[in-house]
Amino acid sequence: MTDTALLDENPSTTANGTGRRVPYRVFTDPEYHAREQEKIFQGETWSFVALEAEVPEAGDFKSTFIGETPVIVTRAADGAVHVVVNRCAHRGALVCRELRGNRPNLECVYHQWAYDLAGNLIGVPFRRGLKGQGGMPGDFDMKQHGLKQLRVGIVGGLVFASFSQSVVPLNDFLGPLVVEHIKRIMHKPIKVLGDQRQYVHGNWKLYAENTRDPYHASLLHLFHNTFGLYRSTQTGKSLMDSEKRHSLLYSIAASNDDAADKQAYGDSRTFDTEFKLQDMSLLKGRQEFDDGITLVILAVFPNLVLQQIQNTLAVRQIVPKGQEAFELVWTHFGYADDDAEMQAIRRKQTNLIGPAGLISMEDGEAVEIVQNAIVGEQQATSFIAMGGGRAEDADHLVTEGAIVGFWDNYEKLVGFGTSQ
Repeated sequence: MTDTALLDENPSTTANGTGRRVPYRVFTDPEYHAREQEKIFQGETWSFVALEAEVPEAGDFKSTFIGETPVIVTRAADGAVHVVVNRCAHRGALVCRELRGNRPNLECVYHQWAYDLAGNLIGVPFRRGLKGQGGMPGDFDMKQHGLKQLRVGIVGGLVFASFSQSVVPLNDFLGPLVVEHIKRIMHKPIKVLGDQRQYVHGNWKLYAENTRDPYHASLLHLFHNTFGLYRSTQTGKSLMDSEKRHSLLYSIAASNDDAADKQAYGDSRTFDTEFKLQDMSLLKGRQEFDDGITLVILAVFPNLVLQQIQNTLAVRQIVPKGQEAFELVWTHFGYADDDAEMQAIRRKQTNLIGPAGLISMEDGEAVEIVQNAIVGEQQATSFIAMGGGRAEDADHLVTEGAIVGFWDNYEKLVGFGTSQ
C-alpha cells in the first residue's frame, strides 16, 4: 500500500449519488491496521486520552493508549498535564504498569531509570560506574534520553494528545460544533464515578461507524424504542464539523407520540409499548439542560465518544487491539455539585450503558457478527446509502451521512488501495 493508494484505484469503492461502498478488507487486513497506527493515531490528529478530573492532584497519573501505543497522562507539581509514551528510553520496557495512581516520579522497574512527571530523565543508577569501572559513556546526556513527550491540548476538561508537531491546534481540529457541544456537557466541574471496560472481538472502525449511525439505534436497541428513550421518529439531527470527521447525533424524547410512532414502525419487532419494567424508577430522571435534548452521541475522530443519555454522562475511549479486536473504556461522571437525588439517579442509570447496558449491549454483538461474516473477504464491500450516501448533515435521524464522513477522512489519511 502506498501513500497515494486512494479510492480512485478501486471503482467499486467510489462514493456517488447511490451510496458509498467500503471494502471489507479494511476491517481484517493487517496492512491497513499498521497503516492506521502510522497515519491516524501517530499522524495529523488529536486523540483523547483522559478527563482532567482523572488526574486532579500533583503526582496523579493514568496509563492508557493512543492506538496501540502505551502512554501515560500525568499531573506535574506545577499543575500542568503531560502525556508521554510509556516506553523506557533505555531498553523499551513499560515504565508504568498500573492503570492509575500517584507518585512523585516515574521509574522503570527493569534498570530503575527514573523520569520526572513531564518525562525528563532524572536518574540512571550506576551512571558513573562503580569503583572506577563501567558506567555510561562520557558524552551521555540525560537531556537526550527522556520519555517521548507528546503535544497536549485540553477542551472542557477533556485531555487530547498528538504525536505530530505540525497538526492544527486542537480547537481547529475539533471545530466550533464539537467544541460547543463538549462545553455544553462539560459546563461545570465534574466528578468521576468509575470505569467499565469491554473487550470486543471486532475491528475498531466498526464501532466508529456504529456511533455515527442514528439509523440503527431504534431498530437494534429494543429498550430504546420500547420505553421511548430514543426513536427515529423523534425530533433530532445528525450533524458534522466542516471537515466531516466528527459527528453529533442528538434527539429530544419529549417529541414522542406513541400512536403515530407505532404507525411509523408498523409491525417492526422493535416497537411494543406494552412491555413494562418491574422497577420504573430506572427511567425517572431529571431534565438537566434547557435545550430539552435527552440524548447526545458526540463521536470525535478517531477514538472518542462523549455521551449524554438521559442523566448518564460518560466518555468512551476506543483502543484498538490488532485488526480484529478493540477495548472500549467507559468513564462515567457526574457534576461535582450533584445533590443526593441526582447522584442516585446517575448510579441507577448507569445500568443503561456499558458492556451489559440495557441500551448498549447489542452494539458489541453487532460489531462481532459483522467481523465474523467478513473474515477473509477481499473483494466484497459494504453499501452505505441511507439518507443519500453522501457526507451531509440531516435534520432527521434516518441517515448514514456521518458514516460516509468518517470514511471520507479515512480515505484521505490511509487510502483504500491494494498493496503494491
